[in-house]
Amino acid sequence: MCGITGGIAFNEKGKKYLDKIDDAVKTLAHRGPDGKGTFRDGNVVLGHTRLAVIDTSSAASQPFTSADGRYTIVLNGEIFNYKELRKELEAKGVKFRSQSDTEVLVELYAKEKESCLAMLNGFFAFVIYDKTTESLFMARDRFGEKPLLYYFDTDVLLFGSEMKALLAYGIPKTISLNIVADYLHLNYLPQYSDAIIEQTYFHKKGVYSIVQNNESSYAKSQRWYGLPQEPEKYLIPTYDDAKKELKVLLENAVEKRLISDVPLGTFLSGGIDSSIITALAAKHKKNIDTFSIGFADEPYFDETKYASQVAKHLGTNHHVFSLTNKELLESMNHFFENIDEPFADSSALAVNILSRETKKHVTVALSGDGADELFAGYNKHEAELRIRMNSFKNSFIATGKPLWNILPASRNSSMGNKVRQLRKFAVGSKLSSTDRYWNWAGIASEKEIEQLLVSGEFYVNEKNKKIYTGGISENGNFNEVLRADMELVLEGDMLTKVDRMSMMNGLEVRPPFLDHDVVDYVMQLPSSYKIEANSRKKILKEAFEGLLPAEIFSRKKQGFEVPLHKWFKGELRGMIDELLSEKFLKEQNIFHPEEVKKIRAQMNSGNSGDSVARVWGLIVFQKWWIKNIK
Repeated sequence: MCGITGGIAFNEKGKKYLDKIDDAVKTLAHRGPDGKGTFRDGNVVLGHTRLAVIDTSSAASQPFTSADGRYTIVLNGEIFNYKELRKELEAKGVKFRSQSDTEVLVELYAKEKESCLAMLNGFFAFVIYDKTTESLFMARDRFGEKPLLYYFDTDVLLFGSEMKALLAYGIPKTISLNIVADYLHLNYLPQYSDAIIEQTYFHKKGVYSIVQNNESSYAKSQRWYGLPQEPEKYLIPTYDDAKKELKVLLENAVEKRLISDVPLGTFLSGGIDSSIITALAAKHKKNIDTFSIGFADEPYFDETKYASQVAKHLGTNHHVFSLTNKELLESMNHFFENIDEPFADSSALAVNILSRETKKHVTVALSGDGADELFAGYNKHEAELRIRMNSFKNSFIATGKPLWNILPASRNSSMGNKVRQLRKFAVGSKLSSTDRYWNWAGIASEKEIEQLLVSGEFYVNEKNKKIYTGGISENGNFNEVLRADMELVLEGDMLTKVDRMSMMNGLEVRPPFLDHDVVDYVMQLPSSYKIEANSRKKILKEAFEGLLPAEIFSRKKQGFEVPLHKWFKGELRGMIDELLSEKFLKEQNIFHPEEVKKIRAQMNSGNSGDSVARVWGLIVFQKWWIKNIK
């Protein structure tokens, strides 16, 4: 796992950007604390920072050039089936100089070109320079596990694992208000295409690009992977057969991800997903280290007793980090200093500390990420199914909207959160399937966002909305909702959070649920195997119920949140007053001061709803703007 950056210039003006390659590499030092390197050839530069996991010797350092001298690669990620691929290449006469998966990948590309991508089992973003054609080949993994951004104009293409690397080259820093609008809705950035700074882009997952250095600055992109569709009914396995196959596929995925030349453990939250991954890992690695985080001052948010119960059951070497509010607050500066794009999923603060403490013991950790999107694990999935069932209970909740609007709603207590959910359900029940999905994915309505942004030219980003909801037909196959979550929530929120927070601390996190064999199989199963009334993650629970204590499967899902509301009334009050002051907002000229006042007033009322999350989103944006744009 590493940080990569570089670029290709199309003219003399573009070459001036490339002179900043060393500055760009420095910005990615946290992603690769074990080494760094650069490569230069004519109009091309490549840079790399290394987190040594497989073949920790200098023989595997990057940028890495193929034996024939034609191809040079920078790779961020791991290829878990590299040993099998290496044997196949050796049978064809390839001689290797290291034990690394990087060398296997560059030699495989030399033989197979873009066809090599379908042969890879792993997560990755990589760029290969072809000296003969003076071109760059850029590719990203199937589900967007590893990041890759780029800046592109008529003079140059620049790429990097994070936005801070692109900014280090001195690119123009004009903000796209349409993307700001998406951020205000979601509290994170959707990663289909445009990034928040104009002319910067997220390289699409499951896509490769070829950029050639010629007079037309020619670039082309091609999708090499997409989520599979549900097959014809006669090809669908029985439920019992599906359970058996799922067990085999997931155990294989875990076993593949245990390969490492450095210490390895697992995250263990006490929830179903991480507990299953840990149980499977413990079958192959005795006394495996497990790590969980809790909140000493906030029992409502703490799950560590369940994690300890699973650890005891499995006999793992368990580590619990019980955080005080003071420790969480102290970590906030580290978070603000390192984020280079607005990202306001508040649980990132806890993941940051979990990663920091875990890194003191291991360099690699397995996680349960991806299971909620694959197996319908979110509250909104159950709510969507209920609306589609059109029961009397649903009608009662929908007609009770005036009552839910009166009762206090917030995320800070069990009762307040239930009222908040009833409100969302009542509103969503009156919307189309696509509008309901977009509404439930976010924390602010389109009208609220329009009122908040100063620009009179602003309009809702219908392009991104359509991209993510266009595959959801009115009351159609429930798998369409799960596909939308795989495209939007998984990549933009969950995987971004884990990648940025873990790599901020030099820790590699591997999610076995996102093994493509597992994903391809599960995505083709009927949604009824995954979710029924009052039963989420049905097949996952029933396939692995014998591995863990029954209580783990029966308890309700707990969100991984932090006590923002309490902080906003206390320790962070001064920060809010400063960053959201009328004077600051008027000088900045992005947000209407009066609308910000309304959001703050709601937050301080007994009926806060999602206003706390909205204020946090504004605070994160302001911190990012001051550091990177102002």
